Amino acid sequence: MSPASWPYRNPLGTANVISTVRTLMRTDGLNVSVTAIARASGTSRNYLYENWKTASRLHLRALQTEIARVFDEADRTHPSDGTVDGIVRHLTQVVRIVRRHPTTAAVARTSHTALPRAHTATDGPLVQMITGRVSDLLHPLAPRGGVWSDAALFSRPWKILWIARPAALCPEAVGDQEWEDTLDGAFAELLRDLLAPWAPAD
Repeated sequence: MSPASWPYRNPLGTANVISTVRTLMRTDGLNVSVTAIARASGTSRNYLYENWKTASRLHLRALQTEIARVFDEADRTHPSDGTVDGIVRHLTQVVRIVRRHPTTAAVARTSHTALPRAHTATDGPLVQMITGRVSDLLHPLAPRGGVWSDAALFSRPWKILWIARPAALCPEAVGDQEWEDTLDGAFAELLRDLLAPWAPAD
């Protein structure tokens, strides 16, 4: 059978599917179905079920990609210089982008339980990914071995995630500058407190 006659093929593969899911979720949040993804990405439901099994797995993969893009965007606009102040600026921008991201609002709109669950999640692929990215940012604070070499620093990524979620997963604040400034300011202040032991003495 020639490739042109395969009944269930996706010529652009995973990148095409996940890009499609990301686009759809920006409007429809967790209501994006496998049928809608198949139609929009030019593939079949069978192809999607073979590779991802459920719509939830596709949603998760798309959210992981969005989070990675958020960190990359913050790295372009507010890059960390490896100091406490630089890390605070960078992560405050990450929080702001997540709060203002259309997918955050769409998920909140389409599921009344998704954001409350995200606020209290203690494990899972998204939590692991975010704490991993934060660990990478904290690495310069312990130049001989990074977070793994310092037990106190090793605990900080998880604590940072705890204080970041209330500031980031609050799409209802978007458009209210005073509210957003309060969220960003509170997050930055708490983050500085958490990282104070690694700040240079004045």
